[in-house]
Amino acid sequence: MTDTNRHSAPLPVGDVVPGDPPVPITVWSVPAPQPGETMSNAMGLRLVHNLTHPSDLIIDLADGPQLACAIIAAHRRSHVQAVRQGGLGREAATLIVIGWPVDDSASPVELFGRCHASLVPGGCVAVLLPHGDLILPVDVVIAAKRAGLAYLQHIVAADRPPRGGQHTQLDIHTDLLILTRSADQAQGGGGDV
Repeated sequence: MTDTNRHSAPLPVGDVVPGDPPVPITVWSVPAPQPGETMSNAMGLRLVHNLTHPSDLIIDLADGPQLACAIIAAHRRSHVQAVRQGGLGREAATLIVIGWPVDDSASPVELFGRCHASLVPGGCVAVLLPHGDLILPVDVVIAAKRAGLAYLQHIVAADRPPRGGQHTQLDIHTDLLILTRSADQAQGGGGDV
């Protein structure tokens, strides 16, 4: 039996900012993190479910238990202990989540270099930045590019979702930069970062 009621696709949430190349920006409606934490529980769940599959490995470099709880709830694996002991683990991860700024003695380029070496081809590094500093995302992307990671997407997290047909201000609390290790870099192609 077929459904005769046709449903139109939902309105996309987000925008593409013109540029060369265009900058994809997506809006996630999630609560703001508590003071001293990198993300809310909803943000942790969204990251895990949107950027990984079951049995994928995730490295948690964020402050707070939210990502660890999401990893457990989604039946993923993590290398939290290996990270806290100074390394990023021996097995390559699909996702590495970093709260910014980091409390690491290494430079941002060195940190992203370790992330690059610890990612599977096509894996992602999600960098969570407090919203408000216009230059910080650019500095992060430049450091990541020097380490061999490519910019993939910019996500903004807001308390209030945008409503179709209404021009409302978003209450943005977090900028999320998604960086990737391109698959052709692993094959010796070098990848255009």
